[in-house]
Amino acid sequence: MRIRLSEERKEAIAAGLAGFYREEFDEEMSEYRAMAIVDFMLRQIGPSQYNQAITDVRKYMTEKIEDLDTEFFEPEDP
Repeated sequence: MRIRLSEERKEAIAAGLAGFYREEFDEEMSEYRAMAIVDFMLRQIGPSQYNQAITDVRKYMTEKIEDLDTEFFEPEDP
């Protein structure tokens, strides 16, 4: 699965990257280079981050489902 972001989101991330580069390295980064880095990072780390998010959500949901028994269990009278 390829990670997809809207163009607006990618542009915002690229602008943030260019700002970071300017602040940290005192150099300008072109919009083209910033967008190329964003695309590269999406291809390189996007899938692992997506998979980790799925794992985290699965664990969270499993814990919440297990809590249903303790939170909402009503004892039955014999």
